[in-house]
Amino acid sequence: MPITKLEQMIDQLKSRPPKRVAAAYANDSHTIGALAGALDLGIIEATLVGDQEVIARVCREEGIDVGRFTIVHEPNEMKAVYKAVELVNQGVAQIVMKGLCSTDKYMKGLLDKEKGLMDPGAVLSHVTVIENPHYHKLIICADVAVLPAPELKEKIAIVNYMIAVAKALGIETPKVAIIAATEQMSYKMQACVDAAIISKMADRGQIKGALVDGPQAVDVAVDRESAETKGVKNPVAGDADCLLFPNIEAGNVFYKTNTKLAGCELAAMVVGARCPAILSSRGDSTRTKLYSIALAALTAK
Repeated sequence: MPITKLEQMIDQLKSRPPKRVAAAYANDSHTIGALAGALDLGIIEATLVGDQEVIARVCREEGIDVGRFTIVHEPNEMKAVYKAVELVNQGVAQIVMKGLCSTDKYMKGLLDKEKGLMDPGAVLSHVTVIENPHYHKLIICADVAVLPAPELKEKIAIVNYMIAVAKALGIETPKVAIIAATEQMSYKMQACVDAAIISKMADRGQIKGALVDGPQAVDVAVDRESAETKGVKNPVAGDADCLLFPNIEAGNVFYKTNTKLAGCELAAMVVGARCPAILSSRGDSTRTKLYSIALAALTAK
């Protein structure tokens, strides 16, 4: 059965062997608290890379047993990032997570050509899974945070990433809508041109394991009545599992509108590296961080 609520990820993970998370420069209560919550549920194991004394102090202040974690002492921020990445490359950990380190340094560690987590030609992107009470299932969307203006090659990679996430959520044949400002084919709009190419590639088997259609406006993709009114008749219209946005502005506005105005919960991670990479922010709720860890654990090899 496909997962239709984020909470169901945790239920499913409880029956699986836990994956290990390597947290980079994990000197903060936000990271340690989120990992402790996931440990309480038995869905992960955790290695904290950072300043051992600071980590111990934070655990005391938060009432967390530091003995539940494996600690790797590395007080230097950048070196801590590289050490967390190294643990993944060594097979010790299957997930990497950003701690107190800056996003720039975290991404530098992931992208490093010699020591990082990127295979040649790989595209790093960001996938978000949104639970909206007004939609009948989860919405998987990208990219809202990493790629400002993905070109055709990058969009194809993102579609494949979303398909992989959908399948990890138990969706046998995901329905992918390539989003543009209109469902009409307009050669003057690059988003429409790219959508038509990607859709045709899927029709011819170059993108496998999903039903793909575009261009589609958001209302056509997620609302059956709008699709019927506009005469768009295909299996994706009104029932999309995945939304590929044409650029980061469109994706980010959709993401923040859902969370800030519609009160939606979500899980998110960076994909395209050798393992899922959790990129949580201080503004994320405890629940969001927990769900992001669960999503990474669900998709990790």
